[in-house]
Amino acid sequence: MLKTAPTEKKKRRLPSPDEFPGADVVVFDGDCQFCTGQVSNLRRLDGKNRLAFISLHAPEVQARYPDLTHERLMKEMVVVVQNGDRYGGAAAFRYLTRRLPALWILAPLMHIPFSLPLWQWCYRQIAKRRYLLNKRKGSNQCENDQCSIHFDK
Repeated sequence: MLKTAPTEKKKRRLPSPDEFPGADVVVFDGDCQFCTGQVSNLRRLDGKNRLAFISLHAPEVQARYPDLTHERLMKEMVVVVQNGDRYGGAAAFRYLTRRLPALWILAPLMHIPFSLPLWQWCYRQIAKRRYLLNKRKGSNQCENDQCSIHFDK
């Protein structure tokens, strides 16, 4: 009997806003393997279907959220809360530390008074290098060299 090569660990599918209409929606860069990995971690930590996910590249994003520009979404993940509030970048992660019990341990650190500008700066540094982080991890997931346009930032 022939053995087959080990397969890649099966990825959990991210639920869409249509599947969980009462959930907060995480809008992320679905073309970025680093970003996809991070939201997959959020999905794993969300045991009660509090979050739904949608790639900023999906055609329905502009129809659902016309106030969110492509430029903003390329710079930061945005969480759209059921009451209509929007949190972007580090503020989104900060919000999630209160929303997901598995992240509660980080909430006191993320909510130190006057610390949000520091967290936003840290978030921006990682976000603008996210495609480069993919390449360093050995990921060749970008098709047609689409990620190379971000390497010089």
